[in-house]
Amino acid sequence: MSAGTQNNLVYLVVIVGNMDYPFTQEIENGKLIRTFLPDVESDELKWHQDLKDRKVRIIESGGWLFQLEDKLPNKLSEGDILEIPKFVWHRVIKGDNKLVVEIEEF
Repeated sequence: MSAGTQNNLVYLVVIVGNMDYPFTQEIENGKLIRTFLPDVESDELKWHQDLKDRKVRIIESGGWLFQLEDKLPNKLSEGDILEIPKFVWHRVIKGDNKLVVEIEEF
C-alpha cells in the first residue's frame, strides 16, 4: 500500500440454511403466497429492503398496516395492490387477524 491510501474493506454477509421468517410461504403459479399469523411477535416484523421490485396484492388484510420509509403507516384492505421498488425500506405492522399476500417479483 502506498503512502496516503487506506485499505478499504468490504464485508459481505451471506446467510445459508434455514432462516426463521415471521410468515409461511407457498408458491402458486409463479407467485409467492405469504401468510402472517396474528400471534407473530411484533419485534419479528423488521424494517427491510427487497432485492427485486415487487407487486403485492392483499388477499386477507386482518387489520394489518404497511409502512414505507419516511411515510405514515396505511391500513391494508383486501384487493389493495402495493408496488414496492427494490431497495426501499418498508415493513408490515401486526393486526388482529392473519395477513395473506400474493407477491410478484420483477
